[in-house]
Order: sequence, then structure tokens, then C-alpha cells
Amino acid sequence: MTEEEFDTFYAASFPRLVGQLYALTGDHGEAQDVVQEAFVRAWDRRASFLAEEAPEAWIRTVAMRLAVSRWRRAKRWLELVRHHPPADRTPGPGPEHTVLVDALRQLPEAQRQAVVLHHLCDLSIEQIAAESGSPAGTVKARLSRGRAALAKLLSPEEPADEREGSHV
Repeated sequence: MTEEEFDTFYAASFPRLVGQLYALTGDHGEAQDVVQEAFVRAWDRRASFLAEEAPEAWIRTVAMRLAVSRWRRAKRWLELVRHHPPADRTPGPGPEHTVLVDALRQLPEAQRQAVVLHHLCDLSIEQIAAESGSPAGTVKARLSRGRAALAKLLSPEEPADEREGSHV
């Protein structure tokens, strides 16, 4: 089967096979996935596909086997989880994390990117420059401005008396 014949076969068969596998799996996305995977496997065999009596039946069989295999894997995983639940749930973010994320959102994107890459991803100035396509000096300036902005955003509010110069 030539590439053009395979493309024609694919265009004609794919919707029909997805419909058939959807009826088997009850999940349209899953049906599309297994039929697509079956076609990928058929692509490697397309030269001998004319020798096959029924290429659509071959695709359907492969797709059905893939669907059953996925179903079995999912079933085994569920049984494993039921018998051995995860030890501890990961706690949600604490208030400090939430405050930090809110403060980072207020930074300009370039400063936020520099701060996150440097302080959370442990990238060097040079690595950030390479990744962002910016000169190292620009990255340093963004880091400096970002840190200063974060310091203001994260510092506790001063009492009104101190801000106004407290004339008592």
C-alpha cells in the first residue's frame, strides 16, 4: 500500500473505527487514541497491507486489543490503589506560598521569569540569559528589580503613624 493509498484508507476508515471502538469503550477520547495507535502500528506495515485480506479488520483488532490492554492496566492500578492507598496526602500550599505566588503575579513577566528561574529553579544568570535570549546584564537588572518589588510586596504593612512621620 503506497502512502497515498494509506492516507485514503485512513481518511475513510478512521471515523468508522472510532465509532466502533467508542461503542466498545464508552469513551470517545479513548476510542480515538487506540484507533490512532493502531494506525501508527499499521503505518510500519503499509507495504504488506495489500496482502492482508481486510486491513480495516486488522486495525480494528489491534485497536480493540489496545483498548482491552489499557482497561486491564487501569483495573490493576485501581486494585493496587484500593489495597495500598497512598501513605500521606501532600498538604496544600501554606499561606506563605500563597502570598509569594500572589506577589510574583504582580511582577512584570520578565522580572517574574528571572526571579523564578534563578531562585526556584536554581539556574545561573548565564543559564537564564541563554534560555530567555537576553544578555546577562539584562537578567541581572530584572533580578534586582524583581527582588526589590517583591521586598515591597512581601514586607508587612507599616502602621499609619510611622508612614506619616508621627507628629506627637
